[in-house]
Amino acid sequence: MSFLELRGVTRRYGPTAAIDSVSLAIREGGRTAIVGPSGSGKTTLLRLIAGFEAPDAGRIMLGGEVLADGPRAVPAHLRGVGVVMQDGALFPHLTVAENIGFGIDRFAPDRPARIARLMQMVGLDLAMLPRRPDALSGGQQQRVALARALARQPRLMLLDEPFSALDTALRASTRKAVADLLEAAGITTVLVTHDQAEALSFADHVAVMGAGRLLQAGTPQELYLRPATAMIATFLGDAVILPARLSAGWADCALGRLAVDDLQRYGAGEIMLRPEQLSLVPAVPGEAVGAEVAGVDFGGAVCVVTLRLGGATLALRQPGLGLPAIGTHVRVAVTGSAHVLAEPPCSLS
Repeated sequence: MSFLELRGVTRRYGPTAAIDSVSLAIREGGRTAIVGPSGSGKTTLLRLIAGFEAPDAGRIMLGGEVLADGPRAVPAHLRGVGVVMQDGALFPHLTVAENIGFGIDRFAPDRPARIARLMQMVGLDLAMLPRRPDALSGGQQQRVALARALARQPRLMLLDEPFSALDTALRASTRKAVADLLEAAGITTVLVTHDQAEALSFADHVAVMGAGRLLQAGTPQELYLRPATAMIATFLGDAVILPARLSAGWADCALGRLAVDDLQRYGAGEIMLRPEQLSLVPAVPGEAVGAEVAGVDFGGAVCVVTLRLGGATLALRQPGLGLPAIGTHVRVAVTGSAHVLAEPPCSLS
């Protein structure tokens, strides 16, 4: 059963639909990532769930309770929803203890103990309690912001790109710590991010937005391996998209005849392969399907090899060891089956 449910939610700014009839169901205790390019509507959707804005149409429900039915909406402070923003939004004039305790009754007898427990939950030393936010690192500030949100014992946690301001190494470790914490607490979480790798690693459910519409939703594995369109495929990672002729589970394309994951499609279409499915092997003399190496862009562990294949060029990411020389002929070996993209593709216009 769905814990958070959106039904036909629409939000307009003048003639522009920032959110266009979005329906989405999120299970209790799960972690959902909403991803999409800039302007896709993902942050607006988060604001509607939080109660910072009201939809023009549609319904938002949480745990069976109606939070919004068109413009009639429950105020944000009555929703039981925690929010962590990109910059943490800590109060600079308050100590760590005062920031975390902001949402706890000042006269509650167990207030200091609750603040201490929250500090331990987010992995921070109690010695930091008297410090001000400017004495903390970026990762520590984000953990304090999370502890402050958890202090209100929310039913739902909303994260609006909370890791984007951190450096790469700190972002990964903080993301993992936050994911583990929220999972252990059993709190349903919605993360908004433009970082595809972050969405795939953090969430167990991913929703892709485009031009205010929900384009596809499913598990990270489903969306990565079986995206509906070329736009979704390339947004979620490197992808090789090829025109092909489809027939009974096979595709004839520039790489030869390949097995595909759709037995029903016939005729012209597009197929997708992920880079990890492709490897280069020496060409067999006289082989019909071969490619000439037109360029090699060395990048260390991951390099780009540009191939000339018939009248087309194909850029493949390959390991740095054993790269072919420019001008040599190679064959592209394919592991697994290619994915057949939807016909017709979804439009973002």
